[in-house]
Amino acid sequence: MVIQKVLGKKADFPPHFVVDTVSLEWFETGKKILHKRSALGKEIVLKRINETAALEQDDVVNSDEQTICVINILPCNVIRIQPKTMYAMAQVVYEIGNKHLPLFYQDDCLLVPFEKPLFQVLQAAGFEPIAETAKLLHPLKTTVAPHGHGNNNPSLFSRILQMTQNG
Repeated sequence: MVIQKVLGKKADFPPHFVVDTVSLEWFETGKKILHKRSALGKEIVLKRINETAALEQDDVVNSDEQTICVINILPCNVIRIQPKTMYAMAQVVYEIGNKHLPLFYQDDCLLVPFEKPLFQVLQAAGFEPIAETAKLLHPLKTTVAPHGHGNNNPSLFSRILQMTQNG
């Protein structure tokens, strides 16, 4: 079956529906074209050419009289960091952003897909990263203005540090 748009959330549908799931890795949620098989064995083709939003946990992508097909984002190995101050938050975000890694915010913690070198860098910097398994559900939507190195414009990190020292 070809799916082109999200029909709503699982909670929007009556509880008597049979729930079939399509499991996705976190990095598959933004793909425009994807071929998957549901838990009940249905062939699913996602063709979301005109959709800009990524798929989310519990999105309903198909329904009939008895069944809804719901997105399930699979857990993966992550690094969990819970900075204790805004200054520490700025440092962690800078370190992760400088590596152009995806960043997620859940339960007052920052999550990033596990990479051993990053884990070691965070440990060496004095943070207390925790390796665990979790679903990456809430990406931080960041926009970055073009920047250069060696010019007179202060970096985003410098501006954040300035704000933490003045506030």
